Amino acid sequence: MTDLSNSVSIRDLSLSFGAVTVLQNLDLDIKDGEFLVLLGSSGCGKSTLLNCIAGLLEPTDGQIFIKDRNVTWEEPKDRGIGMVFQSYALYPQMTVEKNLSFGLKVAGMPRDEIAKRIARAAGILQIEPLLQRKPAALSGGQRQRVAIGRALVRDVDVFLFDEPLSNLDAKLRSELRVEIKRLHQSLKNTMIYVTHDQIEALTLADRIAIMKSGVIQQLDDPITIYNRPKNKFVAGFIGSPSMNFLNGELAEEGGRPVFRTNGVSISLSGYEATEALTPGRKVTLGLRPEHIKVDADVSGEEAHEAIVDIEEPMGADNLIWLKLAGHTISVRIGGARRYKVGAKVRLGFDMTMASLFDAGSEERI
Repeated sequence: MTDLSNSVSIRDLSLSFGAVTVLQNLDLDIKDGEFLVLLGSSGCGKSTLLNCIAGLLEPTDGQIFIKDRNVTWEEPKDRGIGMVFQSYALYPQMTVEKNLSFGLKVAGMPRDEIAKRIARAAGILQIEPLLQRKPAALSGGQRQRVAIGRALVRDVDVFLFDEPLSNLDAKLRSELRVEIKRLHQSLKNTMIYVTHDQIEALTLADRIAIMKSGVIQQLDDPITIYNRPKNKFVAGFIGSPSMNFLNGELAEEGGRPVFRTNGVSISLSGYEATEALTPGRKVTLGLRPEHIKVDADVSGEEAHEAIVDIEEPMGADNLIWLKLAGHTISVRIGGARRYKVGAKVRLGFDMTMASLFDAGSEERI
């Protein structure tokens, strides 16, 4: 039996295509009403996992439970799920209203109930004026709203989203992200959302499952994943620009642990390690661009000199790329602060927000 508070439970799930293993002994519990994002690069297995939950792919091994019911071998229509695809998958010859009602009519639902569900979905998604149009007369964002509406009218327990915003331009993606978040807050249904876009993951998710080669690397809330990544892969995958990595080793100076790289020693004071920081151990120090202080923000005893290599003004922020001890690192500062290429700056590091990874295993220390 599974936990009754879980909406979806996956037990020891594996899927192989011939000699190629896509999912490996995967376990996952998704709470009732949770918004879970499956995040990873192409080929990591996130869409495959979603398709297994939907019943579009049969797993090689393992079980899938929805609302404590084993649905591993059930047809998609019997699983209590609604799915939204990347490609919209609308019937081009039908109006929006008929696209929304088609599945309900096939299921034999009464006409009054169909009308009520369409009116509710159209109101939530603000597509009432579009009901008599055909897909060709809609923008990409409007089509995706209709695709979401088609899942919404089914009144299901679990909504599955397979990269629904990837075909839209940046402005529309941003707008529909807000709509999907508002939809979840309104409905409180369980939602499982696949994306390769870390911004979508961070802004939408209650929890994020970061996947690599069919294995979940870390499953946690967005803040924990961003600030306390479990390994170097997760650290590098989340964040734009990504975390700075400096290779070196642990040492001790004046009785205190330091990180040493190419003759430069950086104090590890404030870093919370889960194990002893043994001198001589080869490690990688990870620092996010916003956790590096520049010039006026730096206390004298912790200052390190670096040289400006490239400047990228970004409006509200300014990204500067610096040379430090043979490494190129990025630093995020306020947009009003400007530096010329070649200028010398003083750096300080917020070690309470830093990450240390073992050079061999790449796991967080």
